[in-house]
Amino acid sequence: MADKPRSFFTKLIVGDEERMAAYYMAVYGLQEVARVAGDSGGLGEPFREVILGTSASMQGETLVMFNFLDRPKPRDQQVILGFVCDDLEVVRQRILDNGGSTVGDIKDMPEHGVRVLFATDPEGALSENVQLLGS
Repeated sequence: MADKPRSFFTKLIVGDEERMAAYYMAVYGLQEVARVAGDSGGLGEPFREVILGTSASMQGETLVMFNFLDRPKPRDQQVILGFVCDDLEVVRQRILDNGGSTVGDIKDMPEHGVRVLFATDPEGALSENVQLLGS
């Protein structure tokens, strides 16, 4: 298919892009790819964003910490971020060490071939962290 997307990006609307970029870099090992600021923000509003990725390239999937400067941080969930990891225990500790919180315990779901841990970042955005069983 000629118009099939080759990569994806997710923008998380946050109140403090610096703090949230540091959190996602520390917990998930992402690195800063780029920074953008302007006044278009899709709606003609001033914004700043920090683009994170698994490499220093914009060629792969990215997670963007997007801050509308003249708006309060989002009050309700805008997105649930999903991360696949090798060791949920390690990720759980990194979440806690970097100001996040877990939502319940790690849940084993062998019928689906996964272990799952839900967590919130320091601003309350929800993430679903999945460890594939047998990996």
